[in-house]
Amino acid sequence: MAWFKRTDKGIQTSTENKKDTPKGLWYKTPSGKIIDTEELKRNLYVSPEDGYHVRIGSKHYFELFFDNNKFKELDKNLTSKDPLKFVDTKKYTDRVKAAQEKSKLKDAVRTAVGKSLGKDLVIAAMDFAFIGGSMGSVVGEKIARAINYAIEHKLPFLMISKSGGARMMEASLSLMQLVKTSAKLAQLADAKLPYISLCTDPTTGGTTASYAMLGDINIAEPNALIAFAGPRVVKDTTGKDLPEGFQKSEFVLEHGFLDAIYERKNLKKQVNLYIDLIQNLPIRKEESVS
Repeated sequence: MAWFKRTDKGIQTSTENKKDTPKGLWYKTPSGKIIDTEELKRNLYVSPEDGYHVRIGSKHYFELFFDNNKFKELDKNLTSKDPLKFVDTKKYTDRVKAAQEKSKLKDAVRTAVGKSLGKDLVIAAMDFAFIGGSMGSVVGEKIARAINYAIEHKLPFLMISKSGGARMMEASLSLMQLVKTSAKLAQLADAKLPYISLCTDPTTGGTTASYAMLGDINIAEPNALIAFAGPRVVKDTTGKDLPEGFQKSEFVLEHGFLDAIYERKNLKKQVNLYIDLIQNLPIRKEESVS
């Protein structure tokens, strides 16, 4: 038996007046859960159905951590050069230009300073949307300058990693960023300023081999891939089946490489709690900050 019955025949709707479902109205998580995109946005891009943390970039992390989303961006116009004149399927200069146009970003990291729970905090947040969040000379330089800013102004530093690793188009120049950022973090430690490292999905390659694992406190979001070489490479190299959840943040925590895992909604409170504890300061509360 039909549920609906049309009483008036011959009803026609012109093409321009048809109500098609707009694209992007729904989001499907890896477990198959369907969530309205507006609800997903209100929930900090975490699925309320299964807790899946959708990848977000610097824009959303700045909104999350900075009070009222107010901040000053640092070194925002730095862009990559091409000293190696690198060409693969296209020129590196063309690849960078295309990534900038598509992502509306200058490179794979943004750095900023602003108040978080009422006190100044320097944040460097990576963007996977820009050539897979790869670490090139600009990424290393911007992180180094952000650390310099933190030292000069005696401020804590938060690094939010999201990267596929070193940028192959810059070869050894990219690898040198591991040394530079690690040296700058040593200077931050000498200045007795807190460094919190937040690993998000994915944090891999040279990023993991350097600043992502050098925090006074190393934390992560749930179910984030955290590794040097990815699971497929490890399996192909060893020829062995890998444990379930291999290299996910829960696995990494269990094996001692992380201090804690926090859902996105708790990150601001927990990061600032660690900063207060490290500096032996009164603990701030979210409700006390307007």
